Amino acid sequence: MVSNSSSATSRPLTARPSGPLGGACQVPGDKSISHRALMFGAIAEGESEISGLLEGEDVLRTAEAMRALGATVERETGPDGPIWRVRGRGLDGLVEPAGVLDLGNSGTAARLLTGLLAGRPMTCFMTGDASLTARPMNRVTVPLSAMGARFETRAGGRLPMAIVGADAPSPITYRLPVASAQVKSAVLLAGLSAEGRTIVEEPVGTRDHTERMLTHFGASVRVEPPDGKRPRRIAVTGPARLKGASVAVPGDISSAAFPIVAALITGAEELRIANVGLNPLRTGILDSLIEMGARIELADTREQGGEPVADLIVRKSTLIGIDVPADRAPRMIDEYPILSVAAAFAEGTTRMNGLGELRVKETDRLAAMHTGLSSCGVTAEAGEDWLAVTGTGGRPAGGVTVASELDHRIAMSFLVLGLAAENPVSVDDGSPIETSFPDFAGLIETLAGAPVIQPALRATG
Repeated sequence: MVSNSSSATSRPLTARPSGPLGGACQVPGDKSISHRALMFGAIAEGESEISGLLEGEDVLRTAEAMRALGATVERETGPDGPIWRVRGRGLDGLVEPAGVLDLGNSGTAARLLTGLLAGRPMTCFMTGDASLTARPMNRVTVPLSAMGARFETRAGGRLPMAIVGADAPSPITYRLPVASAQVKSAVLLAGLSAEGRTIVEEPVGTRDHTERMLTHFGASVRVEPPDGKRPRRIAVTGPARLKGASVAVPGDISSAAFPIVAALITGAEELRIANVGLNPLRTGILDSLIEMGARIELADTREQGGEPVADLIVRKSTLIGIDVPADRAPRMIDEYPILSVAAAFAEGTTRMNGLGELRVKETDRLAAMHTGLSSCGVTAEAGEDWLAVTGTGGRPAGGVTVASELDHRIAMSFLVLGLAAENPVSVDDGSPIETSFPDFAGLIETLAGAPVIQPALRATG
């Protein structure tokens, strides 16, 4: 929707038309990997050292939650950047927290931690901000209840929630009804405390950071690829004893998508983004942009802590509309908002299919993008699980203030659009950006060579 007002605590931001963005940069550490590194370090025996951790609000909430559960989590200043040290308690050493675990805006932290706590014989209480308390938790509480945990939630399975962990969790075989790495991970984490093999079957492959990192910490994890008769199966054998490990967190491809698209739509000659994680179950955004005509090259490909990593080189390109297949959605579910911005500057129609999951993210992202794009003068149509954006190869009008809906990706997407629109584009509240990309405006300013994203003094439009 278009916003006409903002609360006293909001942080309105305005993006003004910019020249080409280019040069070199790094993006913050991968949020999904950062959450898991803190959690797994806390339930491991011994010390874990984490470099490159995303120090956004979401991840800092996870750090606080693990402290409340008894782990020691400390930040140190190292020669190459901050180092986080986690001295774990082991699964059996977790303690019942004295207060409520507040996960802020982080659905990943809430769902993964629910799985972890479901397998421990303790009672915990969990809440979050206005956005998180509106999001459904039933998709994790249903399988976890089958393992022996009990839950009390608000109507519709929403937070705040009481979690009563199982005294002796039962291993289960669970087939995901929808593609969700969060649900898969929650079941596997509960399975760490169960006697025997807990198996998750996923009809469509989702990001596999949990499987990779559990193996890195010493858990017994077996991944069986689909064979035509059954889907991909991931099995964890419990009870597990994790050992402290070192984790080097790569740059987040979801964050890299914003400067990539900003460079493409502003006509940058070249942008190089160093050290980006390229997990093959996360690279749908690159596939889609390359199909649209984006010139994106991988350099210095390597492996880092079990994850593929490379530098990304983006060069000036002409974009065209494409059809993005539904089966690509699990590999880029968080990147559709910024892809739709790229589509607004392409020649022709880009139709994105299989987007039903976007309706239960931090906000209804599908509706937010449709409404926001339309207000900026972009031709857009939406259905229950699809979005079609028609670009002219030119610049949208802009000149409006868009509601971020407390969603960091919505806010950043429309600020990127404002960099190449005919008129400035504002968002009513840019504060949620702190959850995943704390210096977003500063990085864009460096690449543009000018302060193009600034606090909004008044609403536009």
